[in-house]
Amino acid sequence: MEIAVWDTYVTKKDGTIMHFDIMVPAIMKDADTVYNYGRAYLKSKNQEGQPLASKECTFCHIEKAQPHIEAAVNKDGYFIYEMENC
Repeated sequence: MEIAVWDTYVTKKDGTIMHFDIMVPAIMKDADTVYNYGRAYLKSKNQEGQPLASKECTFCHIEKAQPHIEAAVNKDGYFIYEMENC
């Protein structure tokens, strides 16, 4: 499966920066859907209400999904790859 990687930086409520990727099927072109996935993730991290739109989240590249990522995307529609301060 080919996935689109959306590079995301969100300022947390404590002022630190969260860095994570939102991974979706490569055919996904609707940025608002990607942002909504990111907002759902923020809510799960008690960061609900923090800004997440084109300034914070941009398309980066397309890559081949690893099996565990492909399984999550098939199940949930997206996968969050946590990198910093998540």
